[in-house]
Amino acid sequence: MSENDAIGMIAGNGIYPPIFARAARAAGVERLVAVCFHDETEPGIEDLVDSVDWMRVGQLSKMIKFFNKEGIHRAVMVGQIAPGNLFDLRPDMRTLMLLGRLKERNAESIFAGIAGELAKDGIELIAATTYLDDLLPAPGHVCGPRPDKRLEGEAAFGFRIAKETSRLDVGQTVVVRKGTVLAVEAFEGTNAAIMRGGELGHGKAVVVKVSKPDQDLRFDVPCIGPETIRVASEAGVKAVVIEAGSTLLLDKEQIETLANELGVTVYAYR
Repeated sequence: MSENDAIGMIAGNGIYPPIFARAARAAGVERLVAVCFHDETEPGIEDLVDSVDWMRVGQLSKMIKFFNKEGIHRAVMVGQIAPGNLFDLRPDMRTLMLLGRLKERNAESIFAGIAGELAKDGIELIAATTYLDDLLPAPGHVCGPRPDKRLEGEAAFGFRIAKETSRLDVGQTVVVRKGTVLAVEAFEGTNAAIMRGGELGHGKAVVVKVSKPDQDLRFDVPCIGPETIRVASEAGVKAVVIEAGSTLLLDKEQIETLANELGVTVYAYR
């Protein structure tokens, strides 16, 4: 069997699932099926795949049964699950048993546990960046206004802080200004942290988003999209710094258009 014969998508919210589906088709994937979640996945995904099964977050047995029925041996997690839903699971028995074995119940441990359960049934969870290499920027100016000389220093400072907070599993985004941390992402999510930090930065804040040390690319890949640029502009943030080679630009063309229109610099740092 060719690795492009069939891929199963575990599709969360946002624009990531349709972007992955189109990239997979362009790469020659012949059959795409998707597990979708009520109140999470956009219904439009149904137009991009061959088969869909809708379920609640936590229905692990149903997910595996669907993939087995569809002959899926490789699957990918694309799109987020709202953090609140991870604490409002409607677990089936297999999920309850999985949760019972976890010492910590955070997104990473839960998703790693799901990957282990999939493997038991012969389903390999592959990197969420598969087919998307062109959306991982190289170091340097990505789009928007050219960076000034101070941005490199702000990027280095924010990068160091964000790497530490992500190592502690607090958050992967910080907002900084002149060597001061204005906001750290936590449970509220990236956009809320940007708004808090931007308000304190008075038009001169810098957002820095990184991957975790030893990031498992099968899930929780750092991403920015057009909404990130819109929120940054609304918050008065002057630049969004991402980790080069490790952060996906979802809807790259729209990001570039908005960054130029709204005057937000996007810079990849390593």
